[in-house]
Amino acid sequence: MTSGTVTTAVEVQLPLKVARRRIERVGFAYFSQRRQFLAPGGVERSDSDEKLEGVGEEVDVSYLKSLDPKEWKDQDHYAILGLGKIRYEASEDDIRRAYRRMVLLHHPDKRKAKGEEVIQDDDYFTCITKAYEILGTSKPRRSFDSVDPEFDDSLPSQNDIDGDYFGVFNKLFTLNGRWSEKPHVPAFGQVDAKREEVERFYNFWYDFKSWREFSYLDEEDKEKGQDRDERRWIEKENRAARIKRKKEEMSRIRALVDLAYNNDKRIQRFKQEEKDRKAAAKRAKMDAAQAQKAEADRAVREAALAKERAEKAEQKRIEQIRIEREQQKKLLKKERKTLRDKVKDCKYYAKNDKDQLKHMEGTEKICETFNLSELQALNKAMETKGRESFVAALQTADQKIAAELEEINQTQAKKLASAAVTPKGGVKEVKKGELWSNENVQLLIKAVNLFPAGTAQRWDVIATFINQHSPGNTVLVNARDVLNKAKALQNTDHSKSSLKTQANDAAFASFKKSQKDVQTCNDITLGEETPAQASKENVKQNGVDHKVNNQPAKQNGAPTVDAAPAAEAPAPPATNGTSSGGGGGGPKTWTKEEQALLEQAIKTYPTTTPDRWDRIASCIPNRSKKDCLRRVKELVELVNSKKEAQAAVK
Repeated sequence: MTSGTVTTAVEVQLPLKVARRRIERVGFAYFSQRRQFLAPGGVERSDSDEKLEGVGEEVDVSYLKSLDPKEWKDQDHYAILGLGKIRYEASEDDIRRAYRRMVLLHHPDKRKAKGEEVIQDDDYFTCITKAYEILGTSKPRRSFDSVDPEFDDSLPSQNDIDGDYFGVFNKLFTLNGRWSEKPHVPAFGQVDAKREEVERFYNFWYDFKSWREFSYLDEEDKEKGQDRDERRWIEKENRAARIKRKKEEMSRIRALVDLAYNNDKRIQRFKQEEKDRKAAAKRAKMDAAQAQKAEADRAVREAALAKERAEKAEQKRIEQIRIEREQQKKLLKKERKTLRDKVKDCKYYAKNDKDQLKHMEGTEKICETFNLSELQALNKAMETKGRESFVAALQTADQKIAAELEEINQTQAKKLASAAVTPKGGVKEVKKGELWSNENVQLLIKAVNLFPAGTAQRWDVIATFINQHSPGNTVLVNARDVLNKAKALQNTDHSKSSLKTQANDAAFASFKKSQKDVQTCNDITLGEETPAQASKENVKQNGVDHKVNNQPAKQNGAPTVDAAPAAEAPAPPATNGTSSGGGGGGPKTWTKEEQALLEQAIKTYPTTTPDRWDRIASCIPNRSKKDCLRRVKELVELVNSKKEAQAAVK
């Protein structure tokens, strides 16, 4: 259709043939059709103008005239185009059609044609054009939508939540869901929502990603910068402001989600259900544990009762056996007495004194070799046959004894033969002399003193101690060997033992050597004064009226041969506490008084004391620093060896 020409289609019905043709109106019909296509104000409309009717809403002209083109950032562009109701839901086509409609209605040329005065530099149509520039382009529109003035960023009050919890939060999460980068935002739901749906909803919002950005609120336009540095500074300031607003927005979203979560009755119900489920599971577990414990206790009680019954049955059986044995012994004793009385009454069936002595010995052999049934049979036979039965019994007893001796001899011969021919890699027979050498005996005596009666597994501990400290360690002893040797030493006559001689010789040699050391020290100390004079002077000072040389052993602390308890059971050096003598280097016994002085000095002078061991030695008469150090070392070794022996047994 062109201007001044209207073409319409008119259907003409013919009686014979119906055809569809296009005809051109003229005259009155032309002008009538033209008036229908004119816009209000006499402006001609096009075909597409009909489609614009019904798009958007009517905008008040007074509102448009109140707009200032310089304040375009503070204006509602959707309201200017008549899209204030649908706003962000408007499509690009809706925006374009709304703009065209506003152009048709408010273009300055059309308004001038109506006779309206238009100020070109300050006309509100500039705001319409700016609104279309912003909303008609995706990026500026996104910036404006992010700061939509109609969007409510506030959080609901507690009264609103208590009044209509699901209504309030359904509306709020629906509005805020427009900012989500992910599509398909889950719905908030109602009170009957399932647990999976509620958890999916909160997981989505606690991990919410928003596309909302705040570049529209930039205070400065970087394009207005005069140079590059100024534009960079403006961009930096704008970016910092955007980041700050973005953080505030995410905090607002998180606060909204927390507010909904904390007041959600469904979450409280789910937590209570979970708590009840855990409590039920815990109760079930405790019940199962109690049932298991009760079953275990019942099994233990039954086992204890069964054990008690078995022990009682065993005790009864043992008691029965003991009673039977006692009865057998009584019967055997009775039969032996009967035999002895019969033989004695018959004068041992002897013809002379030699036969009588022989038959007396034979009677004892019969009593020892014959069992109860044989003795009963013999006593019964002797009532009728007498001597004949007795002589036959003597021969039987001699045969039994001979058979036993033959068996013993064969057993010993086999042992000797197996000991003589020892296979390669077999166990070598250990002689008693090799097993208990003097060193092992000394270790046994030491161990017996170290581990007194009452020590757990005492003889095993002593055997382990001997095996650990035995020189060479070629022969190992066990608990039975140790026990047998201890009993043998206890029952031995020590006056005939070589150990006593060895101990006496060692004590006398130590005494002689200490005497020489004392004499040498006196000569060095007193100069020309003789040992005898020094001794006399010491006697006078001490007020003792006897000669020093008459009792040298007592003065020097060395034990005499007759009085030494170590002579009967010599103990190792560590047990008796021997150490090198002061000045001479020979062994000298530590007395109880010296030991007590050493312990007191160690407590008095701690490890931080300068010249500690010199001061400790000065507190102990006739003891040097070397003696004290060696004594402490021996005591430490003694304690460690005792611990090792106990640990090895465990």
